[in-house]
Amino acid sequence: MPNAMITGWGKCVPPAVLTNDDLATFIETSDEWIKTRTGIKQRHISHVNTSELATVAAKRALAAAGIDGSELDMIILATATPDTLVPNIAATVQANVGASCAAFDINAACSGFLYGSGLATAQIESGQCKKVLVIGAERLTFMIDWSRRETAVLFGDGAGAAVFEATEEDCGVKAYALNNDPEGREILKASFGTGMDRFDPKSLDFYIQFDGQEIFKRAINGMKNLSAQVLERCGVEKDDVDIVIPHQANERIIDTLVAKMRIPKEKAFVNIANYGNTSAATVPIAICDAIEQGRLKPNQTILSCAFGAGLTSAAMLLKWGDRVTPIDESDAELPPCDQSGLELAKKAVDHFCKKNKD
Repeated sequence: MPNAMITGWGKCVPPAVLTNDDLATFIETSDEWIKTRTGIKQRHISHVNTSELATVAAKRALAAAGIDGSELDMIILATATPDTLVPNIAATVQANVGASCAAFDINAACSGFLYGSGLATAQIESGQCKKVLVIGAERLTFMIDWSRRETAVLFGDGAGAAVFEATEEDCGVKAYALNNDPEGREILKASFGTGMDRFDPKSLDFYIQFDGQEIFKRAINGMKNLSAQVLERCGVEKDDVDIVIPHQANERIIDTLVAKMRIPKEKAFVNIANYGNTSAATVPIAICDAIEQGRLKPNQTILSCAFGAGLTSAAMLLKWGDRVTPIDESDAELPPCDQSGLELAKKAVDHFCKKNKD
């Protein structure tokens, strides 16, 4: 049975940045308050649609793998913030990379990339596919009520992608586990969908709703339990894990998770300070950063885990191959942006902050 090996990786974050100090100009907060509670220093604000972020990340991942889009057998795009519900935006990316294959979106919120990785692995192990592109892409700032500090400080925009290829080598995805806790369905949600009253203008004031304390508890338990499952399934001890790449939701969650798992904190890769929570994009962006920083090395054993609205959770254990340098590099770039993060957010900030003052 073939293994599913990551052979290409790529990320795309928009150039405009919104700092903690920027947030403090319109909500009651401070750089110190945000950093001590979340570990976040800044987040990126997109001037383009989610599909454009996804396309750039995809092209960079394909170049790193040294393959053309026409060689893909499947594209799986994980997002909770697509440009359009119909058609799916995987179709847009497919057209942009020149692919001719199955292409679809999935929504498992922040667990989306690992859900997609599990689906890609199953397709490769079954022999149905040889090359699958998995993308996590989000434009979460579109969903934020900027007057609500509990969510306004957390989220950012970005995309990451990975190419999974069939290999007979002893590397790739060793195990994955996917789960959902429907009892937590209401503690992290956004009201956009066919449940809205489309004839009521107030229905357009949808935003991310969040119960931070309850999520903190359930997130740690979900990721811890599924991580233990994949380790046990493979007969791998936690001490044999070289690096943990968790969903980047909150640095305190990551610290508590590895402490409960009795894994040294230095093994956890954390990059939330620069991006905030980019939902389905956090894990692939973190993989790219870990490679760029020399933290992810050839033949390492990697544990990744995530949780998201639903409440979804996922974990994956994989052994990296012998290559951490891209075969080729893409010249794909986003269109130029002449606005700051604060300027890009201004229209929404004015809307929500005025509404909640009135």
